[in-house]
Amino acid sequence: MKKITTLKQLNDIKEKYLAENEKYKFNVLVCGGGGCVSSNCQEVDDAIRSELSILGLNDKVNVIQTGCMGICAVGPVVLILPQRIFYTQLTPKKAKDIVNRHIVNGEVCEEYTFFDKSLQRYVPCIDDIEFFKLQTKLVLENCGAIEFGNIDAYIAKDGYVAAANAILSKDPEKVIVEVEKSGLRGRGGAGFLTGVKLRSGYMQKSDIKYMVCNADEGDPGAFMDRSVIEGDPHSVIEGMILSAFGIGASQGYVYIRAEYPIAIDRLKEALNQAREYGLLGENLFGTDYCFDLDIRIGAGAFVCGEETALLASIEGKRGEPKQKPPFPFQKGLFNCPTIINNVETLANIPKIVRNGGQWYAGFGLPNATGTKVFALAGDVVNTGIIEVPIGTTIGSIIYSIGGGIPNKKQFKAAQIGGPSGGCVTKENLNTPADYDSLNKIGAIMGSGGLIVMNEDTCMVDTARFFMDFIRDESCGKCVACRVGTKRMLEILERITQGEGKKGDIELLEEIGETIKLTAMCGLGQTAPNPILSTIRFFRNEYEEHINKKYCRAGVCSAMFTSPCENTCPANINISGYVSLIAAGRFQDAYNLIMQENPFPAVCGRICTRPCESKCRRRTVDEAIAIRDLKRFVVDYAFKNEMPWKVQMTFPKKKDMKVAVIGAGASGLTCAHYLVNIGYDVDVYESEPKAGGVLAYGIPEYRLPKDILQHEISLIEEQGVNIILNTEIGKDISFKQLREDYQAIYISTGTQFPQKINIKGENLNGVIHGITFLKQIHFEPNFRLSGTVAIIGGGNTAIDSARTALRIGAEKVIVVYRRTIDQMPAYYEEIVEAQEEGIEIMELVAPVQFVDDGNGRVKAIECIRMELSDFDSTGRRKSVEVKGSNFMLDVDYVIPAVSQYADLPFIGKNEIGQTKWGTFVTNPENMMTTMEGVFAGGDIVRGPEDVINAIADGKKAASTIDLYLGGNGLLNKGQKIEIPKVYDEDEIVYHKQFEKDMLPPNQRKKTFEEVVLGFHKLNAIAESMRCLHCERR
Repeated sequence: MKKITTLKQLNDIKEKYLAENEKYKFNVLVCGGGGCVSSNCQEVDDAIRSELSILGLNDKVNVIQTGCMGICAVGPVVLILPQRIFYTQLTPKKAKDIVNRHIVNGEVCEEYTFFDKSLQRYVPCIDDIEFFKLQTKLVLENCGAIEFGNIDAYIAKDGYVAAANAILSKDPEKVIVEVEKSGLRGRGGAGFLTGVKLRSGYMQKSDIKYMVCNADEGDPGAFMDRSVIEGDPHSVIEGMILSAFGIGASQGYVYIRAEYPIAIDRLKEALNQAREYGLLGENLFGTDYCFDLDIRIGAGAFVCGEETALLASIEGKRGEPKQKPPFPFQKGLFNCPTIINNVETLANIPKIVRNGGQWYAGFGLPNATGTKVFALAGDVVNTGIIEVPIGTTIGSIIYSIGGGIPNKKQFKAAQIGGPSGGCVTKENLNTPADYDSLNKIGAIMGSGGLIVMNEDTCMVDTARFFMDFIRDESCGKCVACRVGTKRMLEILERITQGEGKKGDIELLEEIGETIKLTAMCGLGQTAPNPILSTIRFFRNEYEEHINKKYCRAGVCSAMFTSPCENTCPANINISGYVSLIAAGRFQDAYNLIMQENPFPAVCGRICTRPCESKCRRRTVDEAIAIRDLKRFVVDYAFKNEMPWKVQMTFPKKKDMKVAVIGAGASGLTCAHYLVNIGYDVDVYESEPKAGGVLAYGIPEYRLPKDILQHEISLIEEQGVNIILNTEIGKDISFKQLREDYQAIYISTGTQFPQKINIKGENLNGVIHGITFLKQIHFEPNFRLSGTVAIIGGGNTAIDSARTALRIGAEKVIVVYRRTIDQMPAYYEEIVEAQEEGIEIMELVAPVQFVDDGNGRVKAIECIRMELSDFDSTGRRKSVEVKGSNFMLDVDYVIPAVSQYADLPFIGKNEIGQTKWGTFVTNPENMMTTMEGVFAGGDIVRGPEDVINAIADGKKAASTIDLYLGGNGLLNKGQKIEIPKVYDEDEIVYHKQFEKDMLPPNQRKKTFEEVVLGFHKLNAIAESMRCLHCERR
């Protein structure tokens, strides 16, 4: 083959290749990236070629295999040009169908195209897919777009033009000047200016110099460099040629780990093609400049990512770091000046030299130019390879490009920079992905690995994982890294096994800081970063592990019986009652629940089900219907058996009286447990009925009144004295209570509606949510008509909307400033509301309520909103779209944005309160800043769910007993024997069994209960789906 010596030859190859491709009607690009290879993309490729051959279309359709297209989550993928239709998750059968329908008949097979989970629709054209259109591809421009195995395809994209111009100019400094102008910083982790590094090599006086490519990508979750080599190997080769020419090197090495066999094979083939064209070897482009490249395969040691260890490995020595200086640019490989850059850095250089440094500096930030390739992995919808301008926020990468967190989970943190990096929390989602900004929050850019973690991730265990990796990968040359990482790992393992002790956190910090100061190499000095970062942002999780032996994520299994029980705020033995249901012992199941929760019928209907979010059955098909099983046994017990009673009696505690203010779930729970250990308890309630928000704030179609009152009556039977229609501060003074009782528990909730403070809020026809629901309770004949608008997206808003529909409203619209998926209301309630015909108007906010001239609301002036950056909770803020105002005609408006507390019987200067009017309490004993006065439930937490209120009441009973001289042990009744489960059958895929529900057309006209629950057989079958994680 004739060697290339001129630019004209390159241009001839380009034109010939493009002309050859123009004769085809279709170009079918099959992704051949590592992810798609593992998903059997070759079978898809073979199926397409076979079907085209059968149909005689080989002369009209060009099938090529490309590098990674980026979105690894949905492979194998195929892109069909010129329409740019993107097909995902293909099989040979689907591929043949696409050939016949799309290529032969011109029909887009929409059901095989990309499905956007956030939009809930198919997006056929690749240019319309958020994942792709929000990226800026420089390094990845050719990946997924050209044949990785054809040098002509690379030349057709102006490949090797920069190398030709540079070498033919015979002025190596021009290369360095353009790189300096570009501001390119090394993409391997440290972010050192590439131009400075190249000039340092250029300035060295030596007959022999070396250029080295570090392709030893060792960070867990990182696969950026691998993808570039697999998809566009010639860009790396040309980058090596230009860099070597700039510094005066005649030999180069690509150091790549053996775990990358596909990348190695493709790089070898690319090197052979370059040599055949005379682009490597002797007399490049007919000049006297010579340069060749060899591959050195590493054994996968993480430490060989450190430059001096890497060079030692190339030399055939043990990969260990060396003290610096001398630096590699002074004395590197074989004691000669050596410049080392990573894959991504080198792949940038051909474009910089070809287009100019100023062009490249136009991307990114002034102090960190260009783009950055990231490997998105972990708990994110769109895993894969992406490229964005430096300075793009972490939140935009995860949510806008990555598609957010799957399965409606909450974002917790993202580990960036690999084992040497740190974590980005939800409070820092607006942090730009640039070197300086990440350093400020204790993280580093690193090579670009970005591992997303959801709420199910234990940050202590994550720190243990990274330290285990570092300990294993330490070369052991310096004591700080060899011994320090081992000691840190030992401490972390103790903590995750429930054996942590006071002082462990401080010891981890001390050892970590010592390693940072004394380790020899950069890898050792950054080894403690993940631990120090997680302690900085998640210290409370470390403290919970050590002090409470509690892992909130349900990961550290030595600390709990099962993940569901660990997650339940009331610590109900869930696996126990599920086993009893499976055995047909329904009354025992009810009694077991009652030991930990005196409101099982309430929780069986309205609990938020945190337990189900951690159920491991989700990894098979769907979580066990834990809440519905609880409801089944309660309903069964109420209908068929004697009600539950405490069977163990404690002696009466003389002269020990406790007052509870507020007869809601938290107050009554506290009273229930206190009377059962011998205390006299009086519960004061200002309303004519007990139950608090359960009684007047939750509609009957969710919680029937008779069910609630039945459970309250059971508590009264235990000896709790409920005093109704008695307001503290009015009917009896708080001072008198403190004199008459030895302890007081305040659980009044947040009973006042929060105003939204816009014009017209006091007009007739504007009724606030909690007031509206309370009015329905006390005035059952109250009716609405016409159009009713609800402002807000929480549970009170949805309850108000569904209630308005049931009392006569012809049309109900929920106006919400964010998107539906961000609504804090229970998901099933939102779905049921939509089924009933309620309209949800998302990304809309009220500006003012419009007066009809007679003091009554007639319309809402609204403004459209759009999502912007993230708030401190990790939710996207909504900002107004200027000029988008519009009018919404209404007959009634129900603002339901939040509630607050107001306790006039206690002065704000007498007791610690937050700015929301909630109490400040000691988290360990729930005591307020006032001696002997305890508080829990919504008055401390703000508007929360019932199970947390119950948990607070139970904990308060224990801490009040301790305060009054007891041992804190609660009387929960006699032990119930739970049947052992020996079922070893295979796990059969089966989602939750069906529950009876009222149909939408029937239920929206009545307050009858919507969810009717399980039949007996379905309940038993559902309980048998349990995997029994308690068996260990």
